Amino acid sequence: MFSLIIREFANQTIESLPIRHKTLITYRSVYRCHLDAAIGDKELSEVKRTDIQAIISNLAPQISQTTLAVLKTIYREALAQELLEHSPAHGVRGQRVIVAAKRFLTWSELDAINFGKYQLQIRFLALHGLRWSEAVALRESDIRDGRIYVNKSVHGATKSKAGIRTVPLVSQFKIFPTSRRPLRNALAPYGITTHSLRHTYAYLLKSQGVHVTTAQRLLGHSDPKVTLAIYTAVLDSEIDDTGAMLRQFIEGEK
Repeated sequence: MFSLIIREFANQTIESLPIRHKTLITYRSVYRCHLDAAIGDKELSEVKRTDIQAIISNLAPQISQTTLAVLKTIYREALAQELLEHSPAHGVRGQRVIVAAKRFLTWSELDAINFGKYQLQIRFLALHGLRWSEAVALRESDIRDGRIYVNKSVHGATKSKAGIRTVPLVSQFKIFPTSRRPLRNALAPYGITTHSLRHTYAYLLKSQGVHVTTAQRLLGHSDPKVTLAIYTAVLDSEIDDTGAMLRQFIEGEK
């Protein structure tokens, strides 16, 4: 049986979770940085709901949510092993995460910019919608018959089963640098990131009339709500265009 001391139990539990390597690293870091000093020496049964609330209340919203998720996972495993009858994390809510609207450039805006040494890689991301981790793992052998076969990431498996997909090849492929930093530096002056390029691709699909369910497959989203949230993004120019269209319609009806 595992020790009831949180530090030992938590470390063993986290290491045994069936999660992706990237998530495992996050869980290790969250426990080490935000939980170990506060409750690591306590027994599982000693931690109260107020202890947990005190820990997460002083954290940034996103970190608060992740820290609470780690705690709930630890106590869920303790309940499953019948080490406890109740979880002090049950019913605790983290701080609300307010997601700002994603900044992205349209394809025409991107096409007008010279990104220098990384022009091909940036165009490739914007025209195919691959995640950075997928693009870094891509090789020439994954491109054939006019299609890109996405079946892995730099972390091993794709983010989800939906990430395994094929995407039409529409621009030249060039091997990506192993670090995100060079592309990040090239994009930073324009207020965008490598992830913004996925939104550029999604907006390009939308503007070309591609149905949201097709876009979901091309983007590798497991949840259609994620795709739909991007598809409902509206540029200011679209609002003006809609006004002009309606005015033209009204004039035509007179």
